Amino acid sequence: MPELPEVEVSRLGITPHILNQTIDKIVIRQRQLRWLIPEEINDAVGLEISAVKRRAKYLLIETQAGTIILHLGMSGKLRVVPVETALVKHDHVDICLSNGMCLRFNDPRRFGACLWQASDSEGLDIMNNLGPEPLTDDFDGQRLFELSRTKSQAVKNFIMDNKVVVGVGNIYANESLYLSKVNPLKSAKKITKKQYLLLAENIKLVLARAIKQGGTTLKDFAQADGQPGYFAQELHVYARKGEECKVCSTEIESVVIGQRNSFYCPKCQA
Repeated sequence: MPELPEVEVSRLGITPHILNQTIDKIVIRQRQLRWLIPEEINDAVGLEISAVKRRAKYLLIETQAGTIILHLGMSGKLRVVPVETALVKHDHVDICLSNGMCLRFNDPRRFGACLWQASDSEGLDIMNNLGPEPLTDDFDGQRLFELSRTKSQAVKNFIMDNKVVVGVGNIYANESLYLSKVNPLKSAKKITKKQYLLLAENIKLVLARAIKQGGTTLKDFAQADGQPGYFAQELHVYARKGEECKVCSTEIESVVIGQRNSFYCPKCQA
């Protein structure tokens, strides 16, 4: 699944091609994605794209009338191509622009989303109750410490809770916990303040580094220009079960936490 860095890389990739362009038409070939694409999305036709933003893993394409909200789901990707470019399987949505290009949304598994939020509406439920962005000053170790005091859940699940902080997906949770020498199975309320201060800094470090290097290479993800990301080569524990820890040479182990495979070094993260 594309995580926050991959979504941010997508935003950076598409912005120069679609910002300040007028939406000529929206072509919907498959309306049933994770949620039904609303008819109201056509309210954006004829309007200029004024901003391209990201909130958590959602891409926000803003116009005067409202915002097109895109989510890549498990397998979605975006390409900016000439309008006449031949379709490939699973090309579900085209946002056609005045410069002759279109933002094309491809999603084989259809777990993604293409929604509409009118400017005069109260907002969609999926956008409410989201925690702070991890790369802002609103997120820090003090917040993690305070919110964790009554949490018995595994610390890995705790930092992946979007109400605590958005966008810390499975890959980057594994990596941040490793760098902080915190066992992912340990109860959130048993992590010390000192550990949370370090963990918050490492979350910021890992995510920022991944964005800078183009996102993690995943089989279902490609940047807007079709090139994969390059962060996977720096992964310390994720998907490295049975391989040696790069620090202590202990064999990396895996365990299922919250229905997700989790990877850790039993020595470094004792």
